[in-house]
Amino acid sequence: MAELATIARPYAEALFRSVGSDPSVATQLQALAQVARDPGLRQFAENPKVQTQAVFDLMRSVAESPPGPAVANLLRAVIDNARLAVLPVIAVQYKALVDAQAGLATATVYSPFDIDAAALAEIVVTLERRFERKLTASVVRDASLIGGIRVVVGDEVLDTSVKARLEQMKVALTA
Repeated sequence: MAELATIARPYAEALFRSVGSDPSVATQLQALAQVARDPGLRQFAENPKVQTQAVFDLMRSVAESPPGPAVANLLRAVIDNARLAVLPVIAVQYKALVDAQAGLATATVYSPFDIDAAALAEIVVTLERRFERKLTASVVRDASLIGGIRVVVGDEVLDTSVKARLEQMKVALTA
């Protein structure tokens, strides 16, 4: 996945530099990303007999939200460079750039147990102080953690799980 992120980053940054944090652009990009996830469409686009204009026209006609000029230019560049598989990652990275400008971030909280809304709200308050930004959190159950939580915000990880502590003890004892 890191390779797709590396390919997608320049596209997302160029779009962000050209239009800024326009909500309609994010909506259009998400609509195109949803279309690009379809394996049938990707197979059609990868066929060497199919013209890039045909792929472009099909994407525009099928998308829920028709792309404006900036997103259409991005779509054309992605198709011309045979990077259609990267479009969903571009959408994610564009949203991350918009969120970063607004001082927001998405946190994924991994926990071995379900976390109720009140407990999650307390965790989010603590995490916002730790990461120094406003967070929107989602919880993913991961029984392998045994206890504690593991939080991922962008490329930062805060791991207070029992599994991580046991791993640290194992390393200390075998070193």
